[in-house]
Amino acid sequence: MATQSKSKSVDEVTARMRALDARWPRQDGVAVFNRVYLTVTQEVGHHVVGGAFPDTVAAVTLDVRFAEHYLAAVDAVAAGRRPPSCWRPLFQLRRHPGVRPLQFAFAGINAHIGHDLALAVVDACRDLGCEPADLEDEFDRVGDILVALEERVREDLMPGPDLLQVADPLTHLLGAWSLERARDAAWAAARALWALRGLPGVAGEFRDRLDGAVGLAGRMLLTPLPD
Repeated sequence: MATQSKSKSVDEVTARMRALDARWPRQDGVAVFNRVYLTVTQEVGHHVVGGAFPDTVAAVTLDVRFAEHYLAAVDAVAAGRRPPSCWRPLFQLRRHPGVRPLQFAFAGINAHIGHDLALAVVDACRDLGCEPADLEDEFDRVGDILVALEERVREDLMPGPDLLQVADPLTHLLGAWSLERARDAAWAAARALWALRGLPGVAGEFRDRLDGAVGLAGRMLLTPLPD
């Protein structure tokens, strides 16, 4: 029964992302990321239904908590508030004509993996009354789904013939960022935040520094490029 209830929560965040996709223009930078993330969330849902996760409740709790951070940033902007620093470059440059779709996608992935994933692990641990180590299998399986989809995103959004991509500035820009490294850093940040949970002042400073660092990387990923 608990699994069914949690699955409805996954359906709810998926429905929210579908509604955003229908509302925003396709070329909007946040919409580009939203489509990528919608695919990821649907893929995680398929794995949950297929029994791919040893602990379904833990997997769904982590997935929903993860999505909530992105949707909270969307809501903040819609309400005229400032989103976290990690999301700010994407929302500020979402309509810049010199930024390519693949840059928008990776800037969103950078914000969501680099910042939100660590916070989602801590949120899920509090919800479930467990330690980060208890969620490591679910974390790794969700990460594997993200890595598998990264190549598909590159293929779908990378412009130009393969022979020209080596000389494309976009190739060099995105080559400096790695989803696997970002995922590893998110796990380390989650463990650090959990260890600091009894020191709210220090934990808050750590979160702020993490947010700022990920935002800086996002701004670099969104460097406008020549056609």
